[in-house]
Amino acid sequence: MPRPVPADVGPPLLIACALGIERLALRGRGGSGTRPPVVTLRTGMGPQAAERALEHALREGAATARSPVVASGFCAGLVPGMRPGDVVVAEATRDHRPDAPDIVCHDNGPLLTALRERGLTVHTGLLRGSDHVVRGAERAALHREGAVAVDMESAATLRAARRAGNRPVAAVRVIVDAPEHELVRIGTVRGGISAFRVLRCVLPVFFEWHRSLLLPRR
Repeated sequence: MPRPVPADVGPPLLIACALGIERLALRGRGGSGTRPPVVTLRTGMGPQAAERALEHALREGAATARSPVVASGFCAGLVPGMRPGDVVVAEATRDHRPDAPDIVCHDNGPLLTALRERGLTVHTGLLRGSDHVVRGAERAALHREGAVAVDMESAATLRAARRAGNRPVAAVRVIVDAPEHELVRIGTVRGGISAFRVLRCVLPVFFEWHRSLLLPRR
């Protein structure tokens, strides 16, 4: 269980991911030195699991009740030319349900700057949610509708986070599956060594983003 956080430090950063391998890459030891405290939450796969996990983590009285939230992990790229290991920073997320409103990510500037300073290839735009693994024609259709990437948890995660209270939210995903590099099955994500390494190296960027949120606004 998350430990209480001193009032002068602010709430811990909550990083939500679906898979055990994602949590392994994103696990950090918060609360030491100048690094803000962090809680890495494995939600399980799919939008319903993500929503339930966030509702529990952000319930009143929890140590993470007021936390900024980052949805992270792997995703499928939709834009031709994307490659495994590229990073997607969502300008907004949209649920798979018809007429679902977009959740806009307003505080992405520090994330984009820090990721690009590390020499990573970063894409921005709409990150779509799905309740199943997207392939072939459906992937192309989502791209035509304006999305740059798709995953099953980010939109549900950010929707649940905003519903629980006004807070900074972000979605940062690493591509393991792209139009010219399509996976055969979700289990082969474990073979995405380059994507795993990139996901691990973005963790300090999340700390920097969290720290920027704690600074006084001018």
